[in-house]
Amino acid sequence: MKLYYKLIILSFIALNIACTQEESKDKIMTENTLLKAWDGPFEGVPNFESMTLEDLEPAVDYAIEKHLQEIEDIANSSEPATFENTIEAMERAGKLMDRVYTYYGIWSSNLSSEEFREIQQKLSPKLSDYQSKIRQNEKLFNRIKAVYDSTLVENLEPQEQRVVNLVYKSFEMNGANLNQNGKERYAAINKELSKLYTDFSNNILHDEENYVTFLNEDQLDGLSDSFIKSAKKEAEQQGKPDQYAIVNTRSSMDPFLTYSEERELRERVWKNYYSRGDNADEYDNNQLIKEILTLRDERVELLGYENFAQWRLQDRMAKNPENAMDLLMAVWPSAIARVEEEVQDMQKIADEEKADIKIKPWDYRFYAEKVRQKKYDLDSEEVKQYLVLENLTDAIFYVAGRLFDFEFSEITDGSVPVFHEDVKVYEVTQKSDGSHVGVFYLDPYARKGKRSGAWATTYRSYTTFDGETNVLASNNSNFVKGAKDEPILVSWDDAETFFHEFGHALHFLSADVKYPTLNGGVRDYTEFQSQLLERWIYTDEVINNYLKHYKTGEPMPEELVAKIKNASKFNQGFATTEFLASAIMDMKYHTTDPGEIDPKTFEKETLDELGMPEELVMRHRSPHFGHVFSGEGYATGYYGYLWADVLTSDAAEAFDEADGGFYDKTLSERLVKFLFAPRNAVDPAEAYRQFRGRDAEINALMRDRGFPVPKG
Repeated sequence: MKLYYKLIILSFIALNIACTQEESKDKIMTENTLLKAWDGPFEGVPNFESMTLEDLEPAVDYAIEKHLQEIEDIANSSEPATFENTIEAMERAGKLMDRVYTYYGIWSSNLSSEEFREIQQKLSPKLSDYQSKIRQNEKLFNRIKAVYDSTLVENLEPQEQRVVNLVYKSFEMNGANLNQNGKERYAAINKELSKLYTDFSNNILHDEENYVTFLNEDQLDGLSDSFIKSAKKEAEQQGKPDQYAIVNTRSSMDPFLTYSEERELRERVWKNYYSRGDNADEYDNNQLIKEILTLRDERVELLGYENFAQWRLQDRMAKNPENAMDLLMAVWPSAIARVEEEVQDMQKIADEEKADIKIKPWDYRFYAEKVRQKKYDLDSEEVKQYLVLENLTDAIFYVAGRLFDFEFSEITDGSVPVFHEDVKVYEVTQKSDGSHVGVFYLDPYARKGKRSGAWATTYRSYTTFDGETNVLASNNSNFVKGAKDEPILVSWDDAETFFHEFGHALHFLSADVKYPTLNGGVRDYTEFQSQLLERWIYTDEVINNYLKHYKTGEPMPEELVAKIKNASKFNQGFATTEFLASAIMDMKYHTTDPGEIDPKTFEKETLDELGMPEELVMRHRSPHFGHVFSGEGYATGYYGYLWADVLTSDAAEAFDEADGGFYDKTLSERLVKFLFAPRNAVDPAEAYRQFRGRDAEINALMRDRGFPVPKG
């Protein structure tokens, strides 16, 4: 008996020690800046002012541990599985991880550094393991399946039914039905992929930061004053105050190639940009592509699919790779035929100028601009004088007010912390009654450590099932910041992109869904809302009130507006072909046996077979195709921009036909009700039919781009 009691005492002591250690750990974690509850105004906002990188790894570790414990509690419940104790409990879990991941995303996209990348390398496999432990939790999936099976007999309310279907399908697609060996291999593959995705992304960032072209005073011919000032400031920041820097991002490359008279420099800048990740050094991404494709193929083979594309597209609007490819190839012949016409026009000008050249890819933008000026008497540099970033910001807010009843008021009292001094913050309210909607963060400028391009994200999404939450939405761009007190002038394309990303923000802010899962998106649909919003920059209300000359404040002249609209279909061969080439390559990569693929050879041979014009390249060449190889969001999904553009063109024609045009009140209300507010609570195809009364038609897209409309 004495031994028995001794064992009890020892067990009690061990339990106390474990509890004490756990309490101590919890106490330490309460001091971690990234784990603290969001406080302050507007239902709490991220503590950006106090976030420290040293807290990131322990915060992620702790948040993972807590979420996995929540999942275990759900999976091991002794109660029969119900919607409330399984699906709703899952929707409620992981809130701490959501908050921590907000900070992770900021460092990853907006404030990357060598120190962060080292941490990221360690965290990527941990995050992969964490996801696998949830997706492959057999007890949890059995409970999800029990709820799903019960709904086949007796359906739930529409949003409840939708979230059950989405959760079940997500687990099924991610290996929940595999045997133990299959699950272990599936998880191991995900872990390997997570590291490869991080490496791929960081290699691109390295080449963007390190391949800078410096110009001297005598190499600035053709460049605008505003561009020169921005290049001067960039060079000063890089320690070369007597020179001018062309950084290796699209926002710097594109205008340089359009206007620079220095052909050799155009070639150098072009090669720097399109060779990112393809420089035969330690940052080369070609081998990573091969490894990624091989692992993806092995993973879906475990699930019984022929290829990655077949697995990925089953829950998208396209449903299968054949439908996606059919759309791409339906447009391809018209696109490359238009490129041939565009090149002929450019070559004619080059010959007239006795340039003694044959148009090359680094000449396309330069001579296209000359054609634009000659054919439409439209000078892009003249247009830029009316595209002031500050005014464009006012313009997007105006459109949001007219269509969505939103009011944006800048918060200037410092009550909402920001992660960089460039970030502006706005409260969003309903214009009609003043009720609070959310907070909008705008981070518009390029800087070292910020990934290139433009994107939108959320720090908190709208839901109602556990009490109504507001939205914290963010837009991020890479406009080159001008000299002090100098206005920032942007191109027409960049202005459209600004509207595009704001379309994503409006999609977040107008959400009316009950469960967090329903805030997710169907990839070939989520670009539709943002692409559609681009159309409002062409409206008279925006042009007349917000496109004002940066010096005189005068609105854009009617003659210039007419030229812009007349030229709106100009250069569609280039724009469509460079996109289609990337989308087709994405699909080809994921429907071909990886064992037969050497990326450099495969890219060239595939494009040659397609008849890719030699005067241009893919918008995203394979070694820097981050959409596809830095993660899986757009893998076999890049076609989705075109799929969404079919919807966009068709919906735009509805506004064209409406009595009130693009500000028609009735149609605007239908737009918000059916296409923005539901997010993923309604099947996208059905949502579009509710808005339009029918399915979208490809003919609208062809008309939009000035291509021949197919007969029959």
